[in-house]
Amino acid sequence: MNSEDTERLHTSVLVAPAKERRRARKQRHEAAVKLQVEKHAREKAEQVAKAEAERAERRATIYLPRAGEPGAVALRTPGKFRLPRHQDTSAALAGAFPFLAEGGLGSEGVFIGQDLYSGGSFVYDPWELYRRGIITAPNLVLAGIVGSGKSALAKSLYTRSIPFGRRVYVPGDPKGEHTEVARAVGGRAIVLGHGLNTRLNPLDEGYRPDGLSDEEWASTVASRRRDLIGALTETVLARTLTPLEHTAIDTALTATVRENSVPILPMIVDRILEPRDDTDGRLAEDGRLVGHALRRLVKGDLSGLFDGPSTVVFDPTLPMISLDLSRVTENSTLISVLMTCSSAWMEAALLDPNGGQRWVIYDEAWRLMSHPALLKRMDAHWRLARAYGIANMLIFHKLTDLENVGDAGSAMRSLANSLLANAETRIIYRQESDQLGATSAALGLTSTERKLLPSLGIGQGLWRIKERSFVTQHQLHPAELELFDTSSRASGLASGGA
Repeated sequence: MNSEDTERLHTSVLVAPAKERRRARKQRHEAAVKLQVEKHAREKAEQVAKAEAERAERRATIYLPRAGEPGAVALRTPGKFRLPRHQDTSAALAGAFPFLAEGGLGSEGVFIGQDLYSGGSFVYDPWELYRRGIITAPNLVLAGIVGSGKSALAKSLYTRSIPFGRRVYVPGDPKGEHTEVARAVGGRAIVLGHGLNTRLNPLDEGYRPDGLSDEEWASTVASRRRDLIGALTETVLARTLTPLEHTAIDTALTATVRENSVPILPMIVDRILEPRDDTDGRLAEDGRLVGHALRRLVKGDLSGLFDGPSTVVFDPTLPMISLDLSRVTENSTLISVLMTCSSAWMEAALLDPNGGQRWVIYDEAWRLMSHPALLKRMDAHWRLARAYGIANMLIFHKLTDLENVGDAGSAMRSLANSLLANAETRIIYRQESDQLGATSAALGLTSTERKLLPSLGIGQGLWRIKERSFVTQHQLHPAELELFDTSSRASGLASGGA
């Protein structure tokens, strides 16, 4: 075998196995494709057989005739199918028809009226809700236009609380609306005004809480008197006091208390205008404006109200005490001065931690919040509400009154907004259409809640308690209607009150 034959043989040996491998791969691929085709055909045949079996089963099923069973088994009557009306509790209906209405606040508390969504009774009590952790502050804000029924609601809230052991303080009633109520519940209404013999000494020591030592009580009284005189002066001057004026007040107060067992405002005024041991006259000069501002309470347009010893004694055991200021000339500054004095007179009993649970009613709140000194005192009382068992109630005509407190971004505006923030119960009665934007923004109302406000009837209100909402109809007993209804006394008509 020559070299050419050898090379040809070697080449054929290398080429033959490669061809065989390609052929084997092709055969394997064809076999795999065939298996897939057979599997697909088999699955399709199974699906067709299953569908045929289902159709055969449906054809074999016997249904009722289109007109139903004949005779008595038809369960039909010649007339329309009717069921009697069913009335049940909101708890039972909430299970039958869930998510249609709120479950309510429970049954413990003061009856208010009817929940207009669930149809059940609506009961409210700030101390009970605080105990259960539903709210974190027992304060309340109530707003509504004249004639919407907000005054009747406020009076119902506090009078219906009295049988539960609560007491009611009204530190200033500008319109005298609470006077008859106080007398009707066995309390007392103290009427202040020119020509009357009633006097309140705002510098009285007042009611002494249990558990205070003589030193602690003396320090408490001195601090309260100092704050009161400063607040009165700032209200009349419409500005804050300077450090020199604070010194003049403190010096005069200290000397007056040292020399008199019952200090009164005329003594303080005399000491400020004519201080003793003032060799260089600097102290008299520093306190000159303060003395003349306080002189209004002694010789000016407010004389005869707070310029002598008290002719009445504060009795914290009474169910209700109201200070009627309706006899005073209609002037916002004078009303604020009066309320500052009267609230200071009540303050000792108000801040008694053993005094029990008490309502404090601030009617015509827009008057009070326009004066920084009085606004600061209110803010302090609101912040201490939980510690002293107090539920403060602010009554407005509209929430936009808060926009009239100070300038935007001022400290006064911040204090006013903090009162609203510390009141987790907001009750909104009917509002005019132009008030809806500001009210919605202040309370974070939904569009549905906003649309409700102009259409609310007398005695109907939107209650916002934390993040929960209720629409209620306030219900009055005929005796309450006669006692509470301010509009009927003015017009002779029985409506919901102011």
